[in-house]
Amino acid sequence: MLSTQIEDFKGEDPRDDALSAARYRAGRTSTLVSIVVNIALVMLQVTAGVFSGSQALIADGIHSLSDLISDFVVLLAGHHSRKQADDDHQYGHQRYETAASLALGALLLAVGLGMLVSAAQKIQHYGHTPPVHVAALWVALAALLAKELLFRYMLRIAERVRSSMLVANAWHARSDAASSLVVALGIVGSLAGFTLLDPVAAAVVGLMVVRTGWGFFWSALHDLMDRAVSAEEAEAIRTTILATPGVQGLHDLRTRRMGDLTLVDVHLEIDGGITVTEGHAIAIEARRRVLAAHHVLDVMTHVDPVGQGGAH
Repeated sequence: MLSTQIEDFKGEDPRDDALSAARYRAGRTSTLVSIVVNIALVMLQVTAGVFSGSQALIADGIHSLSDLISDFVVLLAGHHSRKQADDDHQYGHQRYETAASLALGALLLAVGLGMLVSAAQKIQHYGHTPPVHVAALWVALAALLAKELLFRYMLRIAERVRSSMLVANAWHARSDAASSLVVALGIVGSLAGFTLLDPVAAAVVGLMVVRTGWGFFWSALHDLMDRAVSAEEAEAIRTTILATPGVQGLHDLRTRRMGDLTLVDVHLEIDGGITVTEGHAIAIEARRRVLAAHHVLDVMTHVDPVGQGGAH
């Protein structure tokens, strides 16, 4: 039912209250599912890791714990980003999602570095580590399956509602699935007598977490610094504006990210011989077309008269 509601809003104005509510419900539902799964995984992995003597499985459990914390961050950001514009935030609160992605990245960086330090200490004391118990392998395989299914579910919802924060959280789950695969391989090696492979697997998981965290952190940081949309998206916006009847050209098209939406500034070149009212109507139509065709929060237009008395 929820997915049907979201599909119905595809292509509509992203500022629409109904679409916003559908996006929020979808994000909240997928995040709550992730919370339940991660609570179960943390308890299972850490307990089994301690019982079986597998540092890699304990590291994977800590990774799942970071997922659980990030899920709560996503819920908090999703709630606040829906707030309407006010006197202090006149462009709305969409950047709560960007801030949440930044926090997720920082969290993953910290967790990954901690895992690397722990694995390095274990490797330094190699020779004093007994092989892990076979139960660790079954838990690692179960975690791998659970995380991969969770990733596919969360990514499907995130792409449907076009939320970069939910996409980031989904790929966090995929990084967990990849780490569980590495852990399973390390446990297999340990069971075969190569006990060094278990802490090595824990180190690899740490590196994967650091890499994922840095990607989220760096991308969110650029968005907070008013990063422009891609060249392809900017060209699509330009094409939409130029297709508006009465627009003879444009210049100084600028864009900046606002959460999952975009703010656009543009100078429209319009016949200088028409009335101010007619020129204003053309600018309004150009703005309407951009809002209808693109994932844009607002368009600020400036009319430049050309030809027939125009100064441009």
